[in-house]
Amino acid sequence: MIIMLVSGAAWIIAISLVSALVQNLAPDWVRARVLAVFMLVSQGGLAAGSAVWGSVATRASVETALLWAGIGAMVSTTLGLVMRLPDTTVDVSPWNHWRVPAIVSDAAPGPEQGPVLVTVEYVVDSDHATLFLRYLETFVVSSWAEHLRQHERSTRADRELEERVHSYTGREPSVRHLIYVTSDS
Repeated sequence: MIIMLVSGAAWIIAISLVSALVQNLAPDWVRARVLAVFMLVSQGGLAAGSAVWGSVATRASVETALLWAGIGAMVSTTLGLVMRLPDTTVDVSPWNHWRVPAIVSDAAPGPEQGPVLVTVEYVVDSDHATLFLRYLETFVVSSWAEHLRQHERSTRADRELEERVHSYTGREPSVRHLIYVTSDS
């Protein structure tokens, strides 16, 4: 009973600390989603583990299930000592460096218009052609407002990757925005 009391208290403390850590490290724009995925994985793992160990206890015995669960806990603790998480964190502060798309005022889309197809065409130096995976990047977002929000979502941690990509190219990439417009718009 004492071991279960201490274990339960440790579990509550661990979940509280990890939850606070997830909230502090996630960027503002994605914090709720990251926390939702964290809770889904942790609570889903708890439910799946309960079903597995309940099944083992039903087929073998409660003692066998507890013995193997204890061995699994010791093995996972040992793995945690060997396979460490990185000690450094990335800088998730905003890095708003993208230029706002230039649009003719008469053709400015409304925030709800979309979907929007964005193409980014790179001119890659021949020396770096084998290192570069894509020359034309395309992606679709649901609305113009959603694409404008993407401009606010770059973080300083993205800077290193973006600078590396630009070091392979001869000039700035050509960016195009294609917005679906209905005949009544």
